[in-house]
Amino acid sequence: MSIDKALLDKLMEGRSPGDLFGKDGILSELTKALAERALNTELDAHLGGERASAPDEVDNRPANRRNGASQKTVTTDSGKVVLDIPRDRNGTFDPLLIGKYQRRFPEFDRKIVSMYARGMTTREIQGHIEEIYGFEASPSLISAVTEAVMEEVVAWQNRPLEPCYPVVFMDAIRVNIRSDGTVVNKAVFVALAILPDGTRDVLGLWFQANEGAKFWAKVLNDLRNRGVQDILIAVVDGLKGFPQAIEAAFPRTQVQTCVVHLLRHSMSFASYKDRKAVAAALKAVYTAVDAEAAEAALSEFEESDLAARYPAIAPSWRRAWAEVIPFLDYPPEVRRLIYTTNAIEALNSKIRRAVRTRGHFPSDDAAAKLIYLALNATSTEWKRSVREWHAVKSQFAIMFEDRFPMT
Repeated sequence: MSIDKALLDKLMEGRSPGDLFGKDGILSELTKALAERALNTELDAHLGGERASAPDEVDNRPANRRNGASQKTVTTDSGKVVLDIPRDRNGTFDPLLIGKYQRRFPEFDRKIVSMYARGMTTREIQGHIEEIYGFEASPSLISAVTEAVMEEVVAWQNRPLEPCYPVVFMDAIRVNIRSDGTVVNKAVFVALAILPDGTRDVLGLWFQANEGAKFWAKVLNDLRNRGVQDILIAVVDGLKGFPQAIEAAFPRTQVQTCVVHLLRHSMSFASYKDRKAVAAALKAVYTAVDAEAAEAALSEFEESDLAARYPAIAPSWRRAWAEVIPFLDYPPEVRRLIYTTNAIEALNSKIRRAVRTRGHFPSDDAAAKLIYLALNATSTEWKRSVREWHAVKSQFAIMFEDRFPMT
């Protein structure tokens, strides 16, 4: 829809471009005029509806009619505006545009939430609003707007889940949270799942100072209580106690350690001049045609001069061997998907950008709120469908037979 240029010229008549914005600018006047026109239209519809559904006189009382207007100062995304809110005689009119007890247009709240989701602190949001819109938003107002998100967070954390997920990636980021008067560095564990249609979804967030089998049992029981009955493959980065916990909760799930993380760990022991040779030797392990060939390649590395110079590398692979080799049973399309947790690391990097401006959070809830908003703000990026999903889906349907949910 385009606006008539003659009308725009009329509005600008006698004004400079600088009069567009600000407390008494054209935008503020237009907002007031359009809002009041909409409110009066709403009241007309309300009164018309009452007349259509009831006679003019009920119990000797006259039909509902207009009863003047009352002023209300509301906050919009262009500043504060004083509106004349029309009233009805019976007091039954509650406008949709701006409710009886509402003091801010929804768009203004969304702007505050959007700034908060991008990692801006309350002080930064306050300064930004004052600079752009020319009025002061108190810290309590900003906190109240963002705190309203907690209801969404709780509902999201407890929402029902799918019965089966083909792949679930588990990883963690670290955040500082105040607890009992001290600041504790806690791990926030994130579960990123691939759905049967190839899209991604974050299943939840869990806070813990230290990981272990007991903690993972709690996480997995939470997933079960929310409806998850099966996970085909769980990809993790050497999380302590996770294989034992998932075996207890989902005994048919295959646990795959992140080979890329294991490779990086190995490279940290090698000197710069030997890294290329170590990488080539280990590549023969994780690109082997099957588990038997991988075992032979690792044994060959163990007998090499490189293993003698860096004795910590081979044992690290042996310790994780049961979780290294599962992906070798799959074709290349599936291997590329499950041999690394890069998918969830990319998601975590977006979360870190949002939380890095905070020295610490006052509570787990405060951290969960910001992370949830950061996930929503970047959802179009990380929710994209997995590449080559059609080929991967076909392989899953063959290898997992009746367990893989066809869509």
